[in-house]
Amino acid sequence: MKKNYKKLLFVALFVVLGLIALRIPFTHIIGSKSSFTIFDFMAPITGGFLGSWLGALAVLIVEIINFFIKGMALDTTTFIRFFPMLFAAIYFGTKQKGIGIVPLICIILFLSHPIGSHVFYYPITFWFIPIVLSFFKKRLFFNSIGATLTAHAVGSTAFLYAFNLPVSVWKSLMFIVPFERLSFAVGITISYLVINNILNYLLEKHHIIIFRSLVNKKLIFNKSIFANI
Repeated sequence: MKKNYKKLLFVALFVVLGLIALRIPFTHIIGSKSSFTIFDFMAPITGGFLGSWLGALAVLIVEIINFFIKGMALDTTTFIRFFPMLFAAIYFGTKQKGIGIVPLICIILFLSHPIGSHVFYYPITFWFIPIVLSFFKKRLFFNSIGATLTAHAVGSTAFLYAFNLPVSVWKSLMFIVPFERLSFAVGITISYLVINNILNYLLEKHHIIIFRSLVNKKLIFNKSIFANI
């Protein structure tokens, strides 16, 4: 019962905070007019609270709600941006080591592209990391790094095929991605710890209120019995 309460509380909190976070830009996405937002710190942790697939569904629902609220046009960039966080939530939430297949597929697809083959070191440098870290998923920070780099793999591969970004862009990203993804990993870790503590506090307070309510009802019931004697 407590687990279900926690999930419900998390969904409510995530929807509210997620919609706010989607409006706070963090850093510009090179090769597009969009930006990463604070939502990228929060979205992966849904997998940790709801499980992989429910977590991904929660992320998608919040993204769709935000899409309609902002009245956004469904262009290629917007469409692509729906997916990286889904895979990040799945990676973060699953205990299966097989999740490493996602970045591995991205590496193969990236290297198969005419432009990607010229910067072969780009996917190899970054996307073998989440494959290796899939064997250390019990460590929160490692799991956060794996999740954000999986999102990076999915997004980068999609952008390569959609826009044929030139070699110069990928070369410039070699110096940006480490700081960017480390920042996201720290943000994901902190988000998980903070929200988990908030939920535990709310649950504890909720149960105390229920307990007091039951005690008061019992006292009132007992008083009414004595009153009728």
